[in-house]
Amino acid sequence: MVADITAAPPAAEPLPAPVTGDRPKRRPAAWVAMYHSVSNCPEDPYDITVTPGRLERQFAWMAARGLRGVSVRELLDARALGLERGLVGLTFDDGYSDFVTTALPVLHRWGFTATVFVLPGLLDGENSWEQSGPRKALLDADGIRFAADAGMEIASHGLTHIDLTKAHDDELHAEVAESRYRLTHLTGEDVEGFCYPYGHLDERAVDAVRRAGYRYGCAITPGPAGSGDFALPRIHIGEADSSIRLELKRRLAWVYGRALESV
Repeated sequence: MVADITAAPPAAEPLPAPVTGDRPKRRPAAWVAMYHSVSNCPEDPYDITVTPGRLERQFAWMAARGLRGVSVRELLDARALGLERGLVGLTFDDGYSDFVTTALPVLHRWGFTATVFVLPGLLDGENSWEQSGPRKALLDADGIRFAADAGMEIASHGLTHIDLTKAHDDELHAEVAESRYRLTHLTGEDVEGFCYPYGHLDERAVDAVRRAGYRYGCAITPGPAGSGDFALPRIHIGEADSSIRLELKRRLAWVYGRALESV
């Protein structure tokens, strides 16, 4: 699977102009953005799809404000050195095949990286967990390796996208530990990150992720007290998020507890 990383961005509304003047000494605190699918599919009942043109403009908005999109792994490495300000964690849930064909070229144009949360139990499958809406293809093994070779972080979204808070013990172990084993074998690299399907988590799920050897877990809202890096909150980004909405979400990150706290 090969992506055209030289394709020009689609014609649309003008990209934001770079911010002029001296760059502020203290740039905004880091936060983590949550994406899913990137395509021109018009049917989007769950608000999980961003068009390529909108993604281009969102990344332009970040760059114009001195922000750089990075994988969660890179973001946590920077935070450990006290260098996380001005970074935005970029995550893409579910491992849709359009990540390689559509999102990756845009990431490359802006010099950004991202974390892709994939489902090794549904390789080359589709989003069968959705009760309605369009069927979308998921990455196969070659697509996952391609993304990894392109500098993206590959992380786990479980095996089959089930609600971990409702899983029995064997299911929980397979979804968390077995998925990490399979991805490590597939990519030949250590898998550090996990993303809770549907954003549902409890202390039992968090403990399973920690015990499986992950470095961090991504949620949506802040998790149980004491979860720390095993329940990193994120900000949902959708097609409707223009420059004004992005600025508002960035400013509200601290209010809603979705900015990455230094430790």
